[in-house]
Amino acid sequence: MSPILSKTVRLAHLVEDGALVIALVSMLLMALLQIAMRNFFDSGFLWAESFLRILVLWVAMLGAMVATRERNHINIDILSKFLDPSVMRLLRVLTNLFAAGVCFVSVYYAVEFIQYEFQDGTIAFASMPVWICQSIIPIGFAVMGLRFLITLGLERG
Repeated sequence: MSPILSKTVRLAHLVEDGALVIALVSMLLMALLQIAMRNFFDSGFLWAESFLRILVLWVAMLGAMVATRERNHINIDILSKFLDPSVMRLLRVLTNLFAAGVCFVSVYYAVEFIQYEFQDGTIAFASMPVWICQSIIPIGFAVMGLRFLITLGLERG
């Protein structure tokens, strides 16, 4: 891998990890603040529940992206103890190809879904449109699909 590509990949990983940490910490702080405000001041932010739901979506997608990057996603490997390594390599290639296909089909439908949300003009919280909040869905699936394809190339090579 060239030094420029290596630095770009490291920067992308850093941005991804940073976004995940920021989303998770924001989610925890907002939830704690909302609980404290309700219990001690009988008030709270009207938009907090919607904001927290969006953050849960972002944490889930960013976490799935990181898990795919680290190859720590859900994996059933019971066959690895019984099959020949060359057969297992072929099965890993097939499963990575299938997973990439599922991710790219999900990207297509997520983009279609977001286009409908854009047309509706629904507001998620404050003045933030829903479609912007949900934009992590096609981005996340695209990144995961690309990572499965990269893993596919590593398995074949």
